[in-house]
Amino acid sequence: MTTSSHGMTVNDFGVDQAHWRNWVGNQACVRAARGAPQSEDELCALIAEATGKGMNVRAAGSGHSFTPVALTNGLHLTLANMTGVKGIDHARRRVTASAGTTINELVKVLKAEGLSMINQGDIDSQAIAGALTTGTHGTGAKLPVLADAIVGMKLIQPDGSILTVDESTPDLLLAGRVSLGTLGVISEMTLQLQDSYNLHEKIWREDFETAMEMHDELAENHRHFSFFWCPYEESRHCYCLPDTSATSKTGRTSDVCEMKVMDITEEEPFEREFEKAAYSSDVYPIEYVPNFHELEYAVPREHGKDAVRAVRKLMLEQFPEAIYPIEYRFTAGDEAWMSPFYRQDSVTVSVSGEPGKDYWDYLRAVDKILRDFGARPHWGKMHFLTGEDVAAIYPRAENFRNLRRKLDPQGFYLNDHLSALFG
Repeated sequence: MTTSSHGMTVNDFGVDQAHWRNWVGNQACVRAARGAPQSEDELCALIAEATGKGMNVRAAGSGHSFTPVALTNGLHLTLANMTGVKGIDHARRRVTASAGTTINELVKVLKAEGLSMINQGDIDSQAIAGALTTGTHGTGAKLPVLADAIVGMKLIQPDGSILTVDESTPDLLLAGRVSLGTLGVISEMTLQLQDSYNLHEKIWREDFETAMEMHDELAENHRHFSFFWCPYEESRHCYCLPDTSATSKTGRTSDVCEMKVMDITEEEPFEREFEKAAYSSDVYPIEYVPNFHELEYAVPREHGKDAVRAVRKLMLEQFPEAIYPIEYRFTAGDEAWMSPFYRQDSVTVSVSGEPGKDYWDYLRAVDKILRDFGARPHWGKMHFLTGEDVAAIYPRAENFRNLRRKLDPQGFYLNDHLSALFG
């Protein structure tokens, strides 16, 4: 095995080390070299060494994307050794953290410091750089994509130099927030926070039509509102959802919506079976088993109910074997050039295929329905977009591509998947 002075292992390591798979096993690559830098200087040196040899470079984060976004046959980086909070600005409520820091690692520090993230998603085990720059979101009709909180970052360029991005470089900031690692490998991020808060969570069950009737009111009157629609009794088991039959008005266990609202509260922390109050980041995450492959699109909010009705009809009538729930969430529009929510208040509709089964006809049928409503995909989840599609549905796509070419004219930070979209 040959290891460089910078920790890059090249070419002759064993088969098990050469192969990489993502968290659910649906994406894999054989890498020529792998790097696990422990400092920014080491990261810069690794990248410069690799590109000097003509290698492409990708960083994998925590490997939570369902798409080929992290794949490469060149230098494959993990930033798992570059973690931790580097500084907190209490006056401006900002934190700077190394890019490999996971969300759950970050929020433990924030809780102790009297701060909270503005919003979070269902999962908190992703590295912050990978999660935010692929368009990860939570739910909340007035809350934008998580990347909207990025107010600064450092981008390592192909020659190993460092490009500092902040509010003094607005175009770079808006392009970099959701950039899928194509503008450079991120070494650290600065995020806008807010003062620490507790959330009061309530979970209950409604039949589908009642959920649709309550839809607008719940979205307007609660900081967070979302639901899982479960076509069959066994659907909730796929995501380990709690059995809320005790709180159901009808007692039905199929064709039902598992409803959730969360609001900031001054109540003391407590926990009951389907209700609790706790620190923000103790409430957000769901315990998922990695037993699904997910597609998720952002639909303009005004079409949300029509879109979920159409996907529900498709599942019940044409794909009864598709038993995974639909997840339905809200996200406000933002200004990041390649955000799925760019200047578009949206609902996200997500569906999943079962590993080991041929689910492509089903996912393509869902894709067709959601595209007809003007939807855009979550970049870390399965989708069928082409480069032409990107140009058609993202108003700043050409600006983003031009900037990417300027920063990386040789395409070192691309792979086949990303070249087709942004090359």
